[in-house]
Amino acid sequence: MAYLSMGEAHRRINDYLNRFSDAVSTQDGASLKQLLSLSSNNPAILSLADALNVFQDANRLIKQSDNDTQFGEILVHLFRAFQSYRVGSFIDSYQAFEKSANAFIQEFRNWDTAWALQALYVIAYEIRVLAERADKELASNGKSPEKLKGAGSFLMKVFGVLAGKGPKRVGALYVTCQLFKVYFKLGTVHLCRSVIRSIETARIFDFEEFPKRDKVTYMYYTGRLEVFNENFPAADHKLSYALRHCNPQSEANIRMILKYLIPVKLSIGILPNDWLLEKGDLRLLRHALEEHEDRFLRSGVYLVLEKLELQVYQRLIKKIYIIQKQKDPIKAHQLKLEVIVKALKWLEISMDLDEVECIVAILIYKNLVKGYFAHKSKVVVLSKQDPFPKLNGKPVNS
Repeated sequence: MAYLSMGEAHRRINDYLNRFSDAVSTQDGASLKQLLSLSSNNPAILSLADALNVFQDANRLIKQSDNDTQFGEILVHLFRAFQSYRVGSFIDSYQAFEKSANAFIQEFRNWDTAWALQALYVIAYEIRVLAERADKELASNGKSPEKLKGAGSFLMKVFGVLAGKGPKRVGALYVTCQLFKVYFKLGTVHLCRSVIRSIETARIFDFEEFPKRDKVTYMYYTGRLEVFNENFPAADHKLSYALRHCNPQSEANIRMILKYLIPVKLSIGILPNDWLLEKGDLRLLRHALEEHEDRFLRSGVYLVLEKLELQVYQRLIKKIYIIQKQKDPIKAHQLKLEVIVKALKWLEISMDLDEVECIVAILIYKNLVKGYFAHKSKVVVLSKQDPFPKLNGKPVNS
């Protein structure tokens, strides 16, 4: 940091206080949110933080300001948060910012209109981001990470402020999405249920009145929850909504949605073009699952992808059936299990007759194959009508 005189530091702090006062008195939410954005590395905020670290008596300036006295609780703690953030002390920054945010909520309750919603969005975002960084700092010091959990409690308080009648309620979905991010990060996704229930059943909310950005994020996270619950038709509906309404310029967000939507589509039998499927085989699927197991587990799609193995088995048996039908149409529906064993062996997958019989039994049970066993002759007798039903949008395990 370049040398900063006491006079210049004094000027920067007073300038910030005047801008804060003007933003509140004119109800300029766009300007106010810029003054609260801590993690954006806004040059104005960084220069203020430098000034605060030089001029150590900013509290006196707040008390001397006629316009800012009533916001003293917000500003005193906010200044401490700026100072700590600037020197890389995220634990102290979070603690100070949380106190400032609580004071802001008290003022926000008293404002009749929703003019400060954009500023509240920044606070909700910053409390989460700061908590994540504070927890990393705590973990590196050998202490238990606890700030993100605290941020979740604060966001629930904010949600309660917004979950009422009046224009402020349109902000509830943004805060809900921040809560989802907290719960997914903490691995406590079950806590999402109460918030979802409030959004989807409370009469005060009309989903269509929420901003499109928030609706897309909400549908993405609730779609992921449906994946975890193995409710694939609902997951397909929600993730497809998110994809349709996502900003086409947001390639990273589109990729995030597709990471879940594609496995879901495959699981309910909505498949790519036939020419793409012809390139797939069981060996490649197993290899991909093994190679990327950790990644798939982290993203929560491993079990979904694993279920696709049944569809690949179905496709393998269907190929054997088609080849057999060309050679001997009369006996095409009588498929010897040893033929399937040989096909798997050619794919470098070792299975005995009992294992293959077990897999075929599962396929019949899951309605992926129509037929029955002739156990003595070790033959599966396929239905002469539609032996390989299509899923038609239904999950494999239905």
